[in-house]
Amino acid sequence: MVSEKTFSIKGMSCGGCVNSLTRVLKAVPGIEPIKIEVGKAHLRVDDARVTSQMVKEAVDRAGFEVVAEA
Repeated sequence: MVSEKTFSIKGMSCGGCVNSLTRVLKAVPGIEPIKIEVGKAHLRVDDARVTSQMVKEAVDRAGFEVVAEA
């Protein structure tokens, strides 16, 4: 099942941050960025392949932090 999820992200401040996070998330199979903006990531996630923890780990790799999931 594929679902859409929104994550509040801490540590983003500019377009470069948006580009960095988008690049990291696109590299994870099962995650499709829908809209990434400063402080927020709206994603399409394949629930059979990707957990919220995996999303958080990818965001961490990009140098940011998930502070909430909606």
